[in-house]
Parts: sequence; C-alpha cells; structure tokens
Amino acid sequence: MSNPTERPDRSLWSSGEPVVGWLLTVGRLVVGGVWIAAGVAKVTDLDASVRAVRAYRLLPEIAAQVIGAGLPLVEILLGVLLVVGVGIRASAVVSSVLMAAFVVGIASAWARGLRIDCGCFGSGGELAAGADPTYGWELARDGALLLVSLLLVIRPRSRIALDGLLTARKETA
Repeated sequence: MSNPTERPDRSLWSSGEPVVGWLLTVGRLVVGGVWIAAGVAKVTDLDASVRAVRAYRLLPEIAAQVIGAGLPLVEILLGVLLVVGVGIRASAVVSSVLMAAFVVGIASAWARGLRIDCGCFGSGGELAAGADPTYGWELARDGALLLVSLLLVIRPRSRIALDGLLTARKETA
C-alpha cells in the first residue's frame, strides 16, 4: 500500500493511475495508427482521394479538390503527433473534429441513399455494381475512434509520450 502523502509519479511513464495511463496510451496509439494508415493509403493516389471526397456530394468542386488532396497529409501528420505523443490535446481536438465530420459525412451518404465506398483507407467513390456499402461498420469504427479522441481531449496525459517527457523536464527545472 502506498503512502497517501506521496506525490503521484508524473514522469514520462505515468499519467496518475497505472491502468488508466496504459488505456489512454493504447487509445492514443490506436487512433494515431489509424490516421497514419489512412493517410499513407491515400497519399500515393491523390486523384482517388479527391474522388472519394467528391462522392459524398457535400462540398463544392474546388473544396472537394483541396480537401481530397490535403487530407492524406493532415492524417499522416496527425497520426505521427499522436503516436509520438506531442501536442496530444491539440491533436486530439483535431482528431475529434475530423472524426465527427467523417461520421456526419457517412451518415449523410447513408441517409441520402448514396452507394459509395467511404474512401477512408484509399480508393473511395461510387461502388461497383453488386457491391454493398458498409456504412454501419464505418459509423461504428469512426464513432469509437471519435470517443477515444474525445477522451484524449479530456485526459491527454498518457504513457510513453514526448509531452510527458517535456512536462517532467519543466517540473524538475
């Protein structure tokens, strides 16, 4: 049993409660890994990324082109920041906003009867004849990632994060 007057460990490897710290770390790494995978899958074929954004029929053409071309790079950068643990709260806010936009976009496509691939991990656009959309799975996945991102906004401290190292150095200085 630990001494209640001891100051909790706020080092690189701790976020207070041991189990919570590790769960936050796993969540941060999963969300970051998903962002990296999504961005890498799209970055080599920006035309397909633009087609995927265009398929939602929510944005003017110029906005679809800019977002489709820029999104893969944003996803990779966001993923790297989360995986290495730099600017976790800010990265989690951006992650939450993007995930919420994806949830709204997918739900809108489903509600309007569009038959598209979400384009989350490359390709995207209209589905081939006979292929069925997987909107339910995509909404569940993105909803779960949104919840983890929101949790990281509230509790950005996690283990094995450069933010923790920087905080620990400030406290000892």
